Amino acid sequence: MNAFLPAVIDLVHKAGDVILPFWQGDLDVQSKADESPVTAADLAAHRVLADGLRALAPDVPVLSEEDCNIPFEQRAQWTRWWLVDPLDGTKEFISGSDEFTVNVALIEHGRVVFGVVGIPASGRCYYGGAGLGAWCEDRGDEPEAIEVRTEPDDVFTVVASKRHSSPQQEKLLAGLAQRFGNLNLASIGSSLKFCLLAEGSADCYPRLAPTSQWDTAAAQGVLEGAGGEVLDVRGEPFTYEARESLLNESFLALPKAAPWRADLIQLARALD
Repeated sequence: MNAFLPAVIDLVHKAGDVILPFWQGDLDVQSKADESPVTAADLAAHRVLADGLRALAPDVPVLSEEDCNIPFEQRAQWTRWWLVDPLDGTKEFISGSDEFTVNVALIEHGRVVFGVVGIPASGRCYYGGAGLGAWCEDRGDEPEAIEVRTEPDDVFTVVASKRHSSPQQEKLLAGLAQRFGNLNLASIGSSLKFCLLAEGSADCYPRLAPTSQWDTAAAQGVLEGAGGEVLDVRGEPFTYEARESLLNESFLALPKAAPWRADLIQLARALD
């Protein structure tokens, strides 16, 4: 287990604790430059995580959704950094849903070392990384190891965003339906989509619509620890090298050993 991981799990719980007093209450919702919403809960969680991570590892920079105006020239010099979404699923949070998460990933040379995804409303936490394994832990209980499933149960389950789709994604779903028959679409908010795959509750999460780096990195770590992978639509590993834009390309999240892996990649390449 990475030496930083226990402390980061604790920080994620602390960030969740400062979010909860705002949940299902009267919120002052502001709009950022990209028209995405931000609340006092986002900012409070950001402060907990940014201060805690800098105290934990003063030499490791922090890139957070709520403090992301760091010039590319500066970020391009980093070899290791924290990638943080203090409150993923802000729209769900504002609506009163419990499908919001706290996300922290450690990145080295563009690859996820480990990720931690906390669910403040339930106290549950997912964490893991490639070569480390993956676990689900309810606060106060012993962690349970989790892993992906490589074959569907009764029906092929595709995780979908509640709020975002695209014509390309609809075409990909149609291709999957031709391959597997009727699909079960599991619609859920925030980074929990990856966690469904990681715990073996779903089979595939294609995302052919925009996301930001902080939306995906922590949960990608959990999925990779559970035996999954995240690929771009060409079938190459999905990475986080410093780029001018902090937006992600389209991606496919799936079990690494799935026998239908090549079929999914072929479907996605046809849309590229």
